[in-house]
Amino acid sequence: MSDDSRFTGSIPATYDELLVPVLFRPFAADLVARVRDLAPATILELAAGTGVVSHMLAASLPQARIVATDLNPAMLEIASSHGTSANLSFEPADAQHLPFADDSFDLVVAQFGAMFFPDRIGAFQEALRVLGDNGTLLFNVWDRLEANTGSAAIHDAVRSVLPDPKPDFIARTPFGYNDRSVIKRELQAAGFTMVDIAEVVRTGPPGSAPLLARGICQGTPLANELALHSPSDQDNALKAATSAAEALEADGPLLMTALVVTASPAIA
Repeated sequence: MSDDSRFTGSIPATYDELLVPVLFRPFAADLVARVRDLAPATILELAAGTGVVSHMLAASLPQARIVATDLNPAMLEIASSHGTSANLSFEPADAQHLPFADDSFDLVVAQFGAMFFPDRIGAFQEALRVLGDNGTLLFNVWDRLEANTGSAAIHDAVRSVLPDPKPDFIARTPFGYNDRSVIKRELQAAGFTMVDIAEVVRTGPPGSAPLLARGICQGTPLANELALHSPSDQDNALKAATSAAEALEADGPLLMTALVVTASPAIA
């Protein structure tokens, strides 16, 4: 498992406490509404994290069978702790080597996970395999870093106060997969023939800035990069990130922009 995909130690709990309400829940609601319109009977979730989409899916589609997976068992432990549903199960799984039979699901869904796949075409091929000819792949990714103002400010602030090696996890991975032509080309290479990409814009809830700053610094693999620096440097980085995000939020809500991708092997 690469460091960019390693959510271990204190990272999962911090992610769940700070980033889920600020970043992930608003976009989860959008994704679940799209799933509800498709009305699938069987759903596989990839990169489920701490389960914000999983539990919303289970409540919104009580007749559907939902299997939520993630590469990091620690994330799924927190997801499971949020409650149980008869139609929802959690299972550790690598999106690139799915332990499911061909044609097992009507829908494969992933919230902000595709950018973490080391071999995205391979992961998309696996999704297609378990979907079969009539299934749908639905996922979202972050748009450009500049279109996500709070995250951009935090990234710039952290880099401005740290010596080398300067962290670049934020730009490299979470905000590193948003070229629409690349996304479409990789999905087509995997065997999907219909690809639609939509933009979704949200604003952070009031008071997001300090939660977002600490969440990104301590609740993502950025924490692994910060750990290469001294404790005082880490403290300075968090302070700079918080100040930058709070200054930005003082002028208005933090902007968040995602791309929602719908892909099918069938020609529309």
